[in-house]
Amino acid sequence: MASGWSGTASNFGAAAPRAGTSVDVVTQFGLIAAVLVLFSVSGGMLWLLGYNYDGLSGSAATKIHPSTYLIILLFAWRSCTFGNPVGYLVHVADRRPATALMIVIAVVLLVVVIVRQRPGMAGMIDTFVASGLLVLLLGEDDEWTFARLRTVIHAVMTVNALLALVEFATKTLVFPYRFDGEVFATDLRSSALQGHPLSNATMTSIYVLALLSGSRSLPAPLRLAMIGLQCAALVAFGGRSAMVVTILLGGCYVLFHGFRKLRTGRVNLLGAALAMMLAALLPVAIAVLASQGFFDALLGRFVSDGGSANARVEMFEIFNYLELRDVIVGPSIDLVESLRRINGLEWGIENPFIRMTVYQGAFFTLLMMSSFGLFMHEVARRCHPGVWLPVVGWLILLNTSESISSKTTLLTKVAVLCLALYRPARSVIRPVKAVRPFAETQNRSISF
Repeated sequence: MASGWSGTASNFGAAAPRAGTSVDVVTQFGLIAAVLVLFSVSGGMLWLLGYNYDGLSGSAATKIHPSTYLIILLFAWRSCTFGNPVGYLVHVADRRPATALMIVIAVVLLVVVIVRQRPGMAGMIDTFVASGLLVLLLGEDDEWTFARLRTVIHAVMTVNALLALVEFATKTLVFPYRFDGEVFATDLRSSALQGHPLSNATMTSIYVLALLSGSRSLPAPLRLAMIGLQCAALVAFGGRSAMVVTILLGGCYVLFHGFRKLRTGRVNLLGAALAMMLAALLPVAIAVLASQGFFDALLGRFVSDGGSANARVEMFEIFNYLELRDVIVGPSIDLVESLRRINGLEWGIENPFIRMTVYQGAFFTLLMMSSFGLFMHEVARRCHPGVWLPVVGWLILLNTSESISSKTTLLTKVAVLCLALYRPARSVIRPVKAVRPFAETQNRSISF
């Protein structure tokens, strides 16, 4: 199949370049700028610039994140500099077929949403199209770009965590989450650079897991300090599910990795001494922070969740009011909104599969989620084996909110984080040797 696509690319007048070929300067710096905007510009920040991203009112153009516009422009630019736009499309589809499939299905569903006048147009673009196009652009394996992307991710996530702790200590939100300009005055959870506290918590949890099993280029003491900082920020964001996932998955990974190190018989004495010292100081630090009320807000959310846990049970009651046809193709929007109010789901349907099924129907949900699964598998295959840890964390956390069934940049962030922090070493990426044609080998004599 790959050879067929490559041949098609040649027919369009553009030879498919090999991985690692030079990428033009505009694309390199454009990718860095797009990722910087993606990770550091929230809806609250955009509101201060007169850009109503998180609300319903205002221009339709403002419902798309600026990073998505940058990615689309970069993709158009790269297809032109390739020499033949059609040949470039065939080339990138050949290298990332699952990603190309997800983009095609998302565009088809976008057209269906527009024709049927249903909500979710911006979600198809920001959630699936943007993430797919960025992965296609990163598929050219430019080492210089990936090195800078790692620096950008580490820098932005560090600043994000520090800002979250400052907001937590001062009870003042710099860029609070807004809906049509309205701030939720009773919600004092940190919003930092990435907007909604739960989006922050999800991304921080995945980043902590990535620091544990990836980011091999960072010194161990620096990684340990960064993990501590991000865990402290996780408390400020108040994400219960994110905290539980981080503790369980991260704790299991550390124990398994530690026992495996002990079994090999090769233990760094300095590292072992540092680990023992931290293990002794950690309970003391937790006790001191608890006495100062650092965990009060997070514990309060475990005690009183505002009906969030009950909403995850009540959302299944919606299907009792729907006919089979409505489940397959999606009921009317008026009926969905009425059922949400009846079942106490004013804040949303906190599961992406259930929400997309209710709004778009089971048929399109099956197509979109299947392509999403293939996309994540393709991204993971291009990464270091340790990528399974943040991917598992991501797959768990996305089921605790609307996540990818609505407008979000989380999928794009997760894909970039995995590809950048889990990039295999150059020595591991070896070119595949060409197979000698059968006719050529048939004419050679066989000696014993």
